[in-house]
Amino acid sequence: MKKLVPEYAFTAEQLNTVSALARRTGLTEQTTRILYARGIDTPEKIEKFMRPSRKNFLSPFLMKGMKETVEMLTDARDTGKTVAVFGDYDADGVCASAIMYHALKAFGIEPHIYIPERADGYGLSFEAIDRIFEDCNPELFITVDCGISCADEAQYIYELGSDVIVTDHHELPERLPDCVIVNPKLQDDYPYDNLCGAGVAFKVACALLGEQAYAYLDFATLATVADSVPLLGENRDIVTEGLKLFNTNIRPCFAGLVGKTYDGISAQTLAFTIAPRVNAAGRMGDAYAAFRLFTTDSEREIYDLSVKLCAYNTERQKYCDELYLSAKRKLKAKGAFGNVIMLSDESWNAGFIGIVAARLVEEYNRPTLLFVHNGNMLKGSVRSIEGVNIFTALKNCSQYITEFGGHAQAAGVNVRLEDFDKLEAALNAEIGGSYTSEAFEQNIYVSEQITEPVSERFARELTSLEPYGVGHRRPLFSLPIGACSVRPLKAGSPHISVKSDYIELTYFSGAKHTKIIESDVKKQLVFELNVSHFKGKDYIKGLVRDFIYDGRTGKNAAASIFSNALTRINAAPASLVPLALSTEQTKALVKSKCAESAYGLCMIASDRRTLRFYDELKDFNCDLFYPSSRNLSNTLIVSPAPDADLSGYRDFIFLDAPADFNVPSIERGNAWYNAEICGYKAVESVQLERETLLEIFAALRREVSSLCGANAEELALACDSLGFDKLQFIFAVCVFEELGLLSFKEGKPTVYRGIKADLNDSTVYKKIRDLQQR
Repeated sequence: MKKLVPEYAFTAEQLNTVSALARRTGLTEQTTRILYARGIDTPEKIEKFMRPSRKNFLSPFLMKGMKETVEMLTDARDTGKTVAVFGDYDADGVCASAIMYHALKAFGIEPHIYIPERADGYGLSFEAIDRIFEDCNPELFITVDCGISCADEAQYIYELGSDVIVTDHHELPERLPDCVIVNPKLQDDYPYDNLCGAGVAFKVACALLGEQAYAYLDFATLATVADSVPLLGENRDIVTEGLKLFNTNIRPCFAGLVGKTYDGISAQTLAFTIAPRVNAAGRMGDAYAAFRLFTTDSEREIYDLSVKLCAYNTERQKYCDELYLSAKRKLKAKGAFGNVIMLSDESWNAGFIGIVAARLVEEYNRPTLLFVHNGNMLKGSVRSIEGVNIFTALKNCSQYITEFGGHAQAAGVNVRLEDFDKLEAALNAEIGGSYTSEAFEQNIYVSEQITEPVSERFARELTSLEPYGVGHRRPLFSLPIGACSVRPLKAGSPHISVKSDYIELTYFSGAKHTKIIESDVKKQLVFELNVSHFKGKDYIKGLVRDFIYDGRTGKNAAASIFSNALTRINAAPASLVPLALSTEQTKALVKSKCAESAYGLCMIASDRRTLRFYDELKDFNCDLFYPSSRNLSNTLIVSPAPDADLSGYRDFIFLDAPADFNVPSIERGNAWYNAEICGYKAVESVQLERETLLEIFAALRREVSSLCGANAEELALACDSLGFDKLQFIFAVCVFEELGLLSFKEGKPTVYRGIKADLNDSTVYKKIRDLQQR
């Protein structure tokens, strides 16, 4: 179930403080409330936040180990020592390596850079160290974006005759390498500990070169966004300054990745356009290609490598889509009814399972573990939801794990094949015993509820809060609304425009929800605020991200419910053979199934009137036509649309006796229905007399030029002016369309004259007639 959760709630005293801050800073109270809730709660903090700049950069020498690092590199330069730099294969590691490469060259050192591939594993290894010493026999060995957990490997490097500097940003292990370490998470005077690996490398560059190092801010910015570190504090300053470079003097290597169609580069451009291409190189086993792109001066090589990384990304997307579909097939066969999702396959690529695991987490809202077979060992990638600390859960089930590491929301884990089922059972029990059902609810965090027209001043202030990202997400707003006007952006478009009293909204891929949004059902649209530019003018618009509604409310949804029922009559007969139950038995079964599992049960009512017989379901969210969530949690749905996807559920309880069981997506599962409650009462009022239908047809033929609508339900909006009952009108139009007397094209009806038709040739007509004769 989806739930709106206020991002903040203030006491009266706090609201007074917010008002005073707004007056002092000149911001609207709405913007000030958002900042205050995010810890930006003094005039000084607000001033610094609203004006991110290089002026706010912290001195690199506040960081422990920085002074020693500069001394060792100065000595290496002055004495001609061989310097090796060891990086990582992701965007952060490649950017950190590029920064270190450019900075050391500018400092007077020709470094040897080594970028491991994903197949080599993360971090230093003895094999990699041996290869590097065979290649260049370094006298100074530097790590970037790794090394903090490699105490044994660092000691091995020292024993081979090289000094070691570890620059990293990851969490500190119990045992640290015995060498010079630069890591903002160490206890020192550096007040900010959320830099990424490239951010740390940038601070080393600043210590070596001063402001000359600001030329590498674009690398640090890309890595900061790509590595999902919070866009607060010094990271906000880095990204703001780096975006200026991207938009005023973009490097040829980045221009080749972003293409020629961009209109300004934002943090979102980096996150969704450039970073995936850089990461794709590592996922495809060629991380060095990304590093080479970032360090070559050859225009031809830049072009060739840019094309290669873009091709890698296209290939990566293809592989991820294939892996996702494979995982969905396995999940469909296995069922997604536990507290965790665990799947494995011999053919999957270890470089892509993390991406697909994250996708499944978003869809099912449960921790997900995907594994690739490697002999008797399974190598896995883990992603979790906000409310479940998967690292702790894995730690408490470590008796079934050979190796794991990570943090609260993501981890890597290796498991023996024979322990796979044991780990799954243990995790299900561990998570089930440690977390309540609330941890698995899909929470939508909303900053403010809009109850008046949105001011241009407020919209522009929100723009000035950019860059948005991890730790500082773009604010979402809710708009309570009843019936409203909806239109497609253009004919046949899946995207719609929604008009309200306070703001115009765009809902991409929202067309299938038109019935609910147009209806008078109580709902709340969740949206972002944007200022868009078109033909020299600025427009304030909302971009709908989601919506929630109460399917028990509203009066005009009855027409859609009736229309769905008529459409299902013409669907292919269902293969289900439900077992008939009494009302008492149905209620007992619902109670039993809900107690058995929080997932896999779909309760279906043909009509909202059926729900009056089920007081025990009053706390269930009531969906209309489509499940509001894809996570297969136990759901209650009224009048499923013919294209509603219910295929993942295992148990189906029809709360009444429907006109039919024709829900095409129900291919398998257990099914029951309540034989004591009639689910097709709406058809009892429909008149079947030929004279009645002829009267409606004559009105349609007479008024067709002034009517609009792409189907019977839309056309029924005009039935009041024509003097007909809405359900009767919808029924008649469905019959006429089936008999070839009427058709719809480009949102307009066409009535055909002179066609002789027999009502008994209409499946809809015969089905309604048979139901009335029962």
